[in-house]
Amino acid sequence: MSAIEQSCVLPERRRFLKAASAVYFASWISGLNGCGASDPLKIASHVWPGYEFLFLARSMGWLKPEDTILLETKNASESLEHLVSGNVHGAALTLDETLRVLQQGVPICVVLLFDVSSGADALLVKPEIKSLADLKGARIGVETTAVGALMLNKILAKAGLLSSDLDLVHVSIDDHLRSWQNHDLDALITYEPTATKIEQSGAVRLFDSREIPNTIFDVLAVRRDVVQQYKRQLQTLIASHFRAQWAWRTNPIDTAYRLAKRLDAQAGDIQLLFRGLQLPDLVYNRHMLGGPASDLIALSKEVSALIDMNPSLISADLFDAAYLPKS
Repeated sequence: MSAIEQSCVLPERRRFLKAASAVYFASWISGLNGCGASDPLKIASHVWPGYEFLFLARSMGWLKPEDTILLETKNASESLEHLVSGNVHGAALTLDETLRVLQQGVPICVVLLFDVSSGADALLVKPEIKSLADLKGARIGVETTAVGALMLNKILAKAGLLSSDLDLVHVSIDDHLRSWQNHDLDALITYEPTATKIEQSGAVRLFDSREIPNTIFDVLAVRRDVVQQYKRQLQTLIASHFRAQWAWRTNPIDTAYRLAKRLDAQAGDIQLLFRGLQLPDLVYNRHMLGGPASDLIALSKEVSALIDMNPSLISADLFDAAYLPKS
């Protein structure tokens, strides 16, 4: 029996917890759906394993289209642009990308932690590159307006190199696989699910986010100027995320098939895509986002130095636990 099959053999206690959790989240969402209505909440998101529970919830019918629209974008940069321009009310972004939005004067707050990268973001290289020092003079692809820039900073620091020592090429995530297959690059800073596909073609993993723990957080960032107007839809969205996350934890085989299409992978490979992610549950979210969110504020100020942002822009109201499901 495979590991994924074994994980589906649930003891009676776990079956009970699964059923109880399903009832809890369903009742929570049902209660929210009776609290008035307004225009749909619009959330932008590109393909990334940690964000996919939103889309799983949509496919399961837990999100009503008249309440919530998930705008599917090609990459994080496009999601960021939609949020800054006001085309959407919120976006699934990394913490550093969220700070870039704040830096542009957009009132923003983080209402959900999707995941913490622990290997899912990676530097992949040709086999002949044996060390980070060997990157000098190499042609490296990176999405410079997104989390790739943060990864690049960390890689340069560890390698003792300057950006001028490299031949940097901006490549958006939707073009990573093609660029690698066309042999346009010597190295590439990328993330799942693309990282696994490129590794399967022979690329070597030289550095990943396990070496910078608790640095890359994926979050749901929403515009503070509209958040109260969409409180009901936002609460429903977040509750549905946790309901879908629980489905993944308790029934990974069925859930893997449902996730496979958007992640463009075989169902049997889905667990590989999540291997480098920590998936914060509701308890962890309450702990981290609840006031004064000191750990996240400290991390945000550290990250702000990497993106040349004034740390004084970061305040306690950047993080808000008010929209999480209640106990």
